[in-house]
Amino acid sequence: MSKFWSPVVARLTPYVPGEQPKITNLVKLNTNENPYGPSPKVLAALKDAASDHLRLYPDANADDLKATIARYHDLTPAHVFVGNGSDEVLAHAFLALLKHDRPLCFPDISYSFYPVYCGLYDIDYRAVPVDEAYRIDLNDYDDGAGAVIFPNPNAPTGRLLGLADIEALLTRLHDRVVVIDEAYIDFGGDSAIALVRRHPNLLVVQTLSKSRSLAGLRVGFAVGHPELIEALERVKNSFNSYPLDRPAQLGAIAAFEDEAYFQEARAKVIASREWLVEDLKELGFDVLPSAANFVFARHPQRDAGELAAALRQRVIIVRHFKLPRIDQFLRISIGTDAECEALVKALSEILA
Repeated sequence: MSKFWSPVVARLTPYVPGEQPKITNLVKLNTNENPYGPSPKVLAALKDAASDHLRLYPDANADDLKATIARYHDLTPAHVFVGNGSDEVLAHAFLALLKHDRPLCFPDISYSFYPVYCGLYDIDYRAVPVDEAYRIDLNDYDDGAGAVIFPNPNAPTGRLLGLADIEALLTRLHDRVVVIDEAYIDFGGDSAIALVRRHPNLLVVQTLSKSRSLAGLRVGFAVGHPELIEALERVKNSFNSYPLDRPAQLGAIAAFEDEAYFQEARAKVIASREWLVEDLKELGFDVLPSAANFVFARHPQRDAGELAAALRQRVIIVRHFKLPRIDQFLRISIGTDAECEALVKALSEILA
């Protein structure tokens, strides 16, 4: 700790992102990146963006990108906010919409960035336990919540909530903001964006990092009632007026315009997930139902940390969370078929 630090910095416990090791021939199944590259149209747009125009500031409002996202979801640009990855969008939402007199509620097993944001912005929060099957019960969020946020599918469990349950919560908490973090929704669920017109208290946050293979470009967005979007814009323009550079805006537009590629890539990931789940079960793993591009699995006879270490010796890395209730689980990203086959082969050898 430095004497020059402010008090808020001294009390922070920063989020720890997934490891990005520089290892040759690594099978990298730890950070939920898409195993298939971006659309060729995205790559062409990025190539065109590498021009003399980079000397100019980008469109601060990203109007063309907002219009593209709005058309895709049959909404208006006033319903759309864009930012430098969904993490930045979420950070703005915490400050703009989720800080109230009553505590913010989110699942106790969930995206571990949420308590970090609460510490940064001095937000009182309550972690609501998931049940014994690691499911979120939205009936547990009615009592005393100032606002609510949760991922759907949840991370790191991969479990999905249906739109009927979500809409019932939105109706019950009609006077409170509900933020749904849909980083993984394209791999098996229906987006709550369909509910935005009916529920002015709903904000849905998505990313282009996962299903559209653009983790390296850093583009996220939120969809909600224009009053919620205005709050995000006020925070953004008090922090960074130019969060999305010119290549990011053009690449993101191209990603939305290549629907065929998007559908093909996500279908391949879903198919790989389904057979990987069956293979893991045959090896004796308990695997939670997943609607994401990862699975959450544990072996009743083997320690998860030891399994992760043994896989690493075979140049395969997965995510192991040393946290209460989930320290015996491995979160395994869905890779290519060849990468998933290498994982199954390695686990077979380790468990033999």
